[in-house]
Amino acid sequence: MLFAVACVGFMLPGCGDSQTVSNRAESRADSKEPASRESTHSAGENRKLVQDQLSTEGSDWPQFLGPRATSVSSEKGIISPWPAEGLRLVWQKPMGTGYGMPSVSRGRLYLFDREGDRARLSCLHPESGELIWKFEYATDYEDYYGYNNGPRCCPVVDGDRVYIYGVEGMLHSLNAADGQLIWKLDTRSEFHVVQNFFGVGSAPVIEGDLLIVQVGGSTKSDNNDGPQKGNGSGVVAFDKLTGKVRYKISDELASYSSPTLATINGRRWCFVLARGGLIAFEPATGKIDFHFPWRARAYESVNASNPVVIDDRVFISECYGLGSALLKAKEGGYEVLWADAEKRFDKSMRCHWNTPIAHEGYLYGSSGRHTHEAELRSIEMATGKVMWSQPDLTRSSLLMVDGHFICLTEDGKLLLLRINPRKYEEISRMELYKRTEPDSSLLRPPCWAAPILSHGLLYVRGHDKLLCFQLIAKK
Repeated sequence: MLFAVACVGFMLPGCGDSQTVSNRAESRADSKEPASRESTHSAGENRKLVQDQLSTEGSDWPQFLGPRATSVSSEKGIISPWPAEGLRLVWQKPMGTGYGMPSVSRGRLYLFDREGDRARLSCLHPESGELIWKFEYATDYEDYYGYNNGPRCCPVVDGDRVYIYGVEGMLHSLNAADGQLIWKLDTRSEFHVVQNFFGVGSAPVIEGDLLIVQVGGSTKSDNNDGPQKGNGSGVVAFDKLTGKVRYKISDELASYSSPTLATINGRRWCFVLARGGLIAFEPATGKIDFHFPWRARAYESVNASNPVVIDDRVFISECYGLGSALLKAKEGGYEVLWADAEKRFDKSMRCHWNTPIAHEGYLYGSSGRHTHEAELRSIEMATGKVMWSQPDLTRSSLLMVDGHFICLTEDGKLLLLRINPRKYEEISRMELYKRTEPDSSLLRPPCWAAPILSHGLLYVRGHDKLLCFQLIAKK
């Protein structure tokens, strides 16, 4: 059993004076936490670094799965096919423990990891990996299932603020320019969040003046010995400037899927595939439209793939038993268009942690719970019909750009694929990990986070290193 890489992927993140806020969100002045900040540039130099990057062609990647949270980039002109020696490596950087990808905004790259007993947000120059500043805080999280103890969520960048959601449940708002603490809140103590499975692994999203977070607290009598009962904090919306709670909804417990925002028939929606099923609600108010139960019967099962919204249809997937379903969303309810739960075998798609990509009526993603059985698939969205399956790629993640997919397999293969709903078309590949030469390999598995692209630079991570490649040549 694995969790979603949110930041990843795993989804990112204004700044005035610190404020005293309610709901136990603490301002910088009131903070008692042993946090620290270090900067290698003055405030003026920090602002200039940002301005110097604003003219660079391309787009930012400010949240989990990119600008639209779809793992799709609008950039053009990628190198295809790749040279025989592979893409040019621009820089590489060792990392602490964690599973999430960085986020890129306004000439900054924000990387959230852990070193020893300190969770760490590093602000780097995206073209060189040079450290600009870092912010740290103490963490005591230990994983019950033997996975590493670092963050699962990537940073969320919104204007001049950056938000981080730690594996232990600490939520921080920082000044994106210099890392100064604005507010923080311990969701674990505030909402009685029991450490379930792999800790916190659902990246927040920004909607207007709200920071929407899957919290999933339980009743105070609950512990880790068995199933918990929710206490109404399944999803919590915070004022993004102050950390004050604006609303909280649902008795659902948290999953490793991140919220998906969408506009359907002129109305805003938020979809959260929580532990027990899909919650659909109005993000401005928290008014719930429906709950669609969707969880395998096994206690140790999780939902980890994000909902995918296309027009008024919502695709959800898991790998522990039910598979996938396609719903038609409407105010106050839904219609099931098709569902794998009705099939005993031959499920259309069984996504583990990867979120599939929708393109021109088809969905592409990795199907399968275990490494040996996983296949990269194309399915017809309207029916769930499998168009093609490619085995022997292990579990993988996709980034779509310029008529291609960049596919990263968990064992360190980086592939360039042509988008084709009817057949698998591989154009190029790079072996980032070589089993026969592990010491000289660029990466060590597992490679569970989907690659990201910003301003022509492709970022890929493995167990303990971040790589930056030139995917689009400079003009």
